Amino acid sequence: MNFRALLNGKVEFDDSEEYLEFRFRLLNAVMLTGIFFSALFVAIDLAGINSLGYRQLVATEINCAASVALFLTLRDHKKRFLPVAALFVAVNFLTFLSALVFALADELRVIWFFVCVISVYILLGVRAGIGVTLLTIVCIVFANRLIDAPFSGNAMTTLLISLSTMSVISCAYTLRTLSFFDRMRATTIKLRELAEKDPLTGVYNQRAYYQVTHKMISLAQRNGKPYSLLFIDLDHFKAINDGYGHEIGDAVLRNVANTLVTQLRQSDVLGRIGGEEFSIFLPDTPLIGATALAEKLRKEIAQHSHRLDDSQSIHVTVSIGVAGHRLADRSIADIQRRADRFMYQAKRQGRNQTVAESDPLGQSANDEQIDASTLQ
Repeated sequence: MNFRALLNGKVEFDDSEEYLEFRFRLLNAVMLTGIFFSALFVAIDLAGINSLGYRQLVATEINCAASVALFLTLRDHKKRFLPVAALFVAVNFLTFLSALVFALADELRVIWFFVCVISVYILLGVRAGIGVTLLTIVCIVFANRLIDAPFSGNAMTTLLISLSTMSVISCAYTLRTLSFFDRMRATTIKLRELAEKDPLTGVYNQRAYYQVTHKMISLAQRNGKPYSLLFIDLDHFKAINDGYGHEIGDAVLRNVANTLVTQLRQSDVLGRIGGEEFSIFLPDTPLIGATALAEKLRKEIAQHSHRLDDSQSIHVTVSIGVAGHRLADRSIADIQRRADRFMYQAKRQGRNQTVAESDPLGQSANDEQIDASTLQ
């Protein structure tokens, strides 16, 4: 088992959880470190090398056992991060407070509170860090009045000022780190959109479309769910580009893409896979439903006018091929080829048409009586 697997276990984090992953791994690392050194302190005390005192020895043993339990509780459960982190901080704070009161022979025992404050800022955030800082100051001032060998006034002044200064630095560092992760997350989202989206229409580009739909086909086949695919090609698009210019052609493509998006469900996947070619993957949709939707889309696009200026507009039509799922499909390419073939059949039959393949029973979906208005 490598070190990363030791810290993360089987937990998977997506790109938006990078800061959570960092804190998750840090908490595991801190807990393992705490377990090791707590056990070491206990071993040193039992060996007679350095006595903690009976009360502090018990507190350290409890700390070690609690840390082991919390480490196992967090294992493979990222949703438990916040409660486990809070409990771990509480256990260690009480242990350090016990050392302050009972381990009087250790002049540097207050250093552990500095470690605690820094850890809280990173693990639990700014508010928790400020809260623990104030609680630490109050506890130190109050406990100093009760212990048999209190710190001097000069020592207390140095201790409290240095603790406050370190808290301010930790606060600034944590805020800066959060700002960095927010910017990094926003940049990652933008880069993903640039990598996945067609810059002209805003729908999936060819590579991203095939990646997404390939996974959806595998999932549908495992669950025994139907799916269908529409292959859409604009009619006489070259004539539009040649007659009106590429700027008008681009505007037509954007308008067609927007029309398609408004008619689809959130679960449907739309991609631009060629110059004027679009493909739509319809999960949980039988062939007859897909054909009805194709007709609805075809009519919607044909009825939509693309205005050139105040006095002139153009109408665009599309030819659509429809293919349904087959058990033999192994990838999006299999069903795409069939839908492409029916789209070209629609072209040969005069364009501005929908042509669907026959369903598994041998009946063409084109022969069914379809009420497209019932589709959402």
